[in-house]
Amino acid sequence: MRRSTLTRTTAETDITVEINLDGTGSYDNETGVGFFDHMLDQLSRHSLIDIKVRAKGDLHIDDHHTVEDVGITLGQALTQALGDKRGIRRYGSCLLAMDDAQIRCALDLSARPFLIWNVDFPTSSIGKFDTELVREFFQALSTHGGITLHVDALHGFNSHHIAEAAFKSVARALREAVKTDPRKADAIPSTKGAL
Repeated sequence: MRRSTLTRTTAETDITVEINLDGTGSYDNETGVGFFDHMLDQLSRHSLIDIKVRAKGDLHIDDHHTVEDVGITLGQALTQALGDKRGIRRYGSCLLAMDDAQIRCALDLSARPFLIWNVDFPTSSIGKFDTELVREFFQALSTHGGITLHVDALHGFNSHHIAEAAFKSVARALREAVKTDPRKADAIPSTKGAL
């Protein structure tokens, strides 16, 4: 019931995303960007949202368009799967440690996109992956998913750990926010009556 399949095609990318909010965290992601696939797998596994991504992008230029456009499409699929957001908890947060890295995430599925990003990477790349693209992904996800998203790095000196902890922290916060609240399963979680 809380599922979505969305395709987005531009001159730069061709992306299809399938999600199931009530899944088990199964994943099947192929973007052509190895490290990014690994991060999407973490997002799925730790949110318990089933995610399948197929992306073909202009990787001969760089990874930017592919990563950003997957964020756009995933955000739109999330919005579609949530529908009117009746019964969801709406808010989620997570303080997550991964070795040297500690990331704090708080989010609101408010339909009011806003990104606060206080995450610095000590290196400009993780292998061949540009660390700037981590923020680009979350900016696109926030904007097109209607998410108020705050991500803060409290500690960390290893870029891989920082990036992975960020994806896992957002995943755990999303897991909490999309969950049905049994005490108000038939209500929109807002005094406005709409989100």
